[in-house]
Amino acid sequence: MRRADCVAKLAGLCLVAGLLLAGLALPVVGAAGLVSNRVGDRVAMTSVQLIDTPPPLMSTITDKDGQPFAYLYDQYRVLTPPGEVAQVMKDALLSTEDRRFYEHNGVDWLATIRAAMRNQSDGSVSQGASTITQQYVKNHLVHVLERDDKGGQVKAQEQTISRKLREARIAMHVESQLTKDEILTRYLDVVPFGGTIFGIAAASQAYFDTTPKALTVPQAAMLAGMVNSPTFLDPEARPDKATERRNMVIDLMAANNKLSPEQAEAAKRAPLGLATPVRPLPTGCVGAGPETGFFCSYVVNYLTANGFDLDDLKAGGYRIETTLDRTLTQHAKRAAEAQVPKTTPGIANTAAVVKPGRERHEVVALVASRDYGLKKEEFQTQFDLPSAVENKFGAGSVYKVFTAAAALERGIGIESMIATPNSYVSRVFRGGAASCPSTGEQATYWYCLSNHDDSYAPQMTLKQALATSPNTGFVILEEKVGLDAVVDMASRLGMRETMATNIAGVAPDPSADRKDLQVSQADFYKSAGNASFTLGPAPTSTLELANVAATIASSGTWCRPTPIRKVVDRHGAEVAVREPPCEQVVEEGLANALVVGLSEDDQDRGTAAAAAKQYDWKRPALGKTGTTEEYKSAAFIGATLDYAGAVQVFNDGITPRGICVNSGPPRLCAEGDIYGGTLPARTWFEFMTKAHENLPEKPLPPVEPRYRLP
Repeated sequence: MRRADCVAKLAGLCLVAGLLLAGLALPVVGAAGLVSNRVGDRVAMTSVQLIDTPPPLMSTITDKDGQPFAYLYDQYRVLTPPGEVAQVMKDALLSTEDRRFYEHNGVDWLATIRAAMRNQSDGSVSQGASTITQQYVKNHLVHVLERDDKGGQVKAQEQTISRKLREARIAMHVESQLTKDEILTRYLDVVPFGGTIFGIAAASQAYFDTTPKALTVPQAAMLAGMVNSPTFLDPEARPDKATERRNMVIDLMAANNKLSPEQAEAAKRAPLGLATPVRPLPTGCVGAGPETGFFCSYVVNYLTANGFDLDDLKAGGYRIETTLDRTLTQHAKRAAEAQVPKTTPGIANTAAVVKPGRERHEVVALVASRDYGLKKEEFQTQFDLPSAVENKFGAGSVYKVFTAAAALERGIGIESMIATPNSYVSRVFRGGAASCPSTGEQATYWYCLSNHDDSYAPQMTLKQALATSPNTGFVILEEKVGLDAVVDMASRLGMRETMATNIAGVAPDPSADRKDLQVSQADFYKSAGNASFTLGPAPTSTLELANVAATIASSGTWCRPTPIRKVVDRHGAEVAVREPPCEQVVEEGLANALVVGLSEDDQDRGTAAAAAKQYDWKRPALGKTGTTEEYKSAAFIGATLDYAGAVQVFNDGITPRGICVNSGPPRLCAEGDIYGGTLPARTWFEFMTKAHENLPEKPLPPVEPRYRLP
């Protein structure tokens, strides 16, 4: 090397050393200066933020028995108390990263100057000297304070002397505020181990399916070695590199007198012993699995609609205790798939179950024949089929329940006789067929309809009409009580989110070209005077139908269907969930009469009688079937005093065709022949029979005379 080059390099080394010493001395010799004060203030402020800002933690969602079924996180991390980390893990880390950890004040000055001079001499960054405290500072800045700021993350990792000086000064301040063991514990909680895995607890689970306390020497050495470069030393992708690094850590542990030579050699001979497969706990509702993913999605949507922030749910370390009944969910899922196989093109079967009550309506199951997931080729979906307004074709005659309830409120009893002619032309409502098939009468401006067949008597009791479902009788009732009263009753009993959507099943859009898309379903049917409302042609939520049944079975008390029992934060304190109070939406006597009025759908000529007989159902229950005009969907709602549930089978494909269920498995077809008493009722009776196996039979409520006859 030329003499001039040597002199220049020596000068550079001296300059680096001088800069480091000057920078480190700045808090002392320049404390009286304005610049020094500002720098010191910024360091102190950052240190306080670093100490006071907790790292993101995984949130856990449990079923009603406290068993986890879903996890929410961006960074998979679980805090670990110092006593829950094996000593061999601490020994491996300190032997590798900072063997003088308990001796320095946050910065190893000699090692720092030596590394800086070595890097200056080599012309590249070939040696580091960061202490555990400095690494904690950098990792906390990158993965906690600046995790949402890419620019801040880059700045926190710059290979510059100024950044190292700032990091060193923050480390010194941290050491003045925390004990060594606190710093080591925090470091082990914040450090990344590749991908979304952060902290020793997550790494122990993901790589070895164990806990930090149970780590062996080879396992601890591999994890300690990974913190140097988790991507390059990924044991799955580069097992040779990971093994080489692990063995180097073991040698350092022996050199640091943490292992005997014999122990070190035995540890180096051990295989990596990775979990199969290596993976963190699954995140999000797809990770909850095909069976409980729909319930998980409802939980997340429910919480975000009630004041929780989604990002906070993924970072807050909450324990979310839900109302999910895993056993009933399994029964409902199997029943839904038994009637409509999950791979059936264009047809979905959905079910929702709610527990009636006068103080809460707990959602215990939300399932679909489809699996919840991302694999469209396997007929999976992330649409909230059982909870959102996903049946675009309607629930059919189930909506006659609302007409009956409105009639009871206007003084018509369940034993009152109502007219049920085979065909009818309404001169109150508009929008029917161009002419009446039976009379040929022009009905351009009137509503013309007929019953399904001509087997109905010209008149029958309201209770008989609910069981046999003549269309004409309920349109005539609509005329008597008023369409507005029927629409309002639907909302009162539970169809609140459904009625707030437009007739396409989405939020009203004031800028839409079509007027019927600009307003809610409630406003559309009222303003249009469309009598078809009682025949249920509009988009509908399965969950809200189940909650209607729960409201009726709860003596007329509506409660928002909740999936939440309790939310606890990372400190164990319960967090309030804003939920509206329950409401007495109809008189108790009216609700009890409606229960009895709906109690014969599973008997004799009832539209669900065949399905009830198939599953030997004999328990008192309310029920109502529904089928839409073009057979693109069908539904059934039912309830005992223990469980209320709804099932909807509907076309969920891109081809709006009818559904055929006779002569083979369910399929789309030109005409359609599905009814609410077929697939929907069979699904309901199958899982409800199992749900009630060990429950005592509860009788129907008594009916007050004023609700029996006018």
